[in-house]
Amino acid sequence: MPPRRTSSGRLLYAQSGGVTAVINATAAGVIEAARAKGVPVYAARNGILGALREELIDTGKETKAAIAALRHTPGGAFGSCRYKLKSLEANRAEYERLIEVFRAHDIRWFLYNGGNDSADTALKISQLGKAMDYDIRCIGVPKTVDNDLAVTDCCPGFGSVAKYTAVSTLEASLDVASMADTSTKVFILEVMGRHAGWIAAAAGLAGESADEPPHLILFPERSFDEAAFLARVKATVERVGWCTVVASEGIRDADGRFLAEAGTRDAFGHTQLGGVAPVLAALVKEKLGYKYHWALPDYLQRSARHLASRTDAEQAYAVGRAAVDYALAGMNAVMPVIVRSSDAPYRWKVEPAPLHKIANREKKMPSGFLTRDGFGITVAARRYLAPLIQGEAHPPHGSDGLPRYGRLKNTSVAKKLPSFEH
Repeated sequence: MPPRRTSSGRLLYAQSGGVTAVINATAAGVIEAARAKGVPVYAARNGILGALREELIDTGKETKAAIAALRHTPGGAFGSCRYKLKSLEANRAEYERLIEVFRAHDIRWFLYNGGNDSADTALKISQLGKAMDYDIRCIGVPKTVDNDLAVTDCCPGFGSVAKYTAVSTLEASLDVASMADTSTKVFILEVMGRHAGWIAAAAGLAGESADEPPHLILFPERSFDEAAFLARVKATVERVGWCTVVASEGIRDADGRFLAEAGTRDAFGHTQLGGVAPVLAALVKEKLGYKYHWALPDYLQRSARHLASRTDAEQAYAVGRAAVDYALAGMNAVMPVIVRSSDAPYRWKVEPAPLHKIANREKKMPSGFLTRDGFGITVAARRYLAPLIQGEAHPPHGSDGLPRYGRLKNTSVAKKLPSFEH
């Protein structure tokens, strides 16, 4: 017998921005929590664009096992997008279209799962009810590998990319150390992080002493000093025999220019970056003459579900369930955030926070998390970061040795409205 519906209407869930190793765990939390309360869930195909295009997915067509498998499946099960809504005044037609779609399909709750720009979209949509006389509640759901959302202690998605980065730094450094006598002297790992160095900082968990990798970490929060960088690399190679550098993609010079600026912009208007690792490698070769290798994990770092943090996976699931609770309780314009109550043992809980305190804000590394020379992390940073990479959450594997990731049918909902040009 199906669970009794406690409210009329449907819930719409959508994923936005760059996906993570655990965003689908959040989706599972949303769908399972809603099912338990008898509320049907639609998903928008490719984020907010699916809502505008009336491209909706009926998650009720999926089995219980298929939804449960999302907890260990990377990527975005329903598709994501990079698309930022303009203000109501600048583009009223899009908001009117959203209300038309919501009304046509009896959508009463909208949960938008994403980062900074998605929080801004969620805040705008949360204000639609009064402006357009339609009862809609909007909850922002946190997700970003960059860990730069305000208010929340950490962001679902970050713990897993932090674990991947720390492990990769450790393993690659063992490789470099093995061959340094006759081969590579300097290894450079470029990680994500346009304005905030959280991912780069996580690499610091790979070692603690000055002679352990990473020997240098380059953060967006500190201006890049070429002379100081080269001097530290040279001193490290002379002392240790080799050097591992971890660089955030968003490091800038003293004038505020990205070292890797490509001269183009993405869909959100952000400067596209062309790769800082080869820029640094060229400096090392030209100025110091050392043989080098550089690596750009790119999508690998945010999709590595096989190396996900159990803490991260649990938090991602928890915020999804909490978002449903908040929506059905009548809350609007809030986000479930993670609140830390203890470092050791690590304890956390989920609480609602106002979206207006999160949208269009950016949490950077505190100065107290960076060493005085700007090339490493402090004890305080380790205390913050260490719990977030704890525990394993391995996906099930098949007889072929490959992980068994979930696949959804993603059955489309019949359209009721004319097509929309945006």
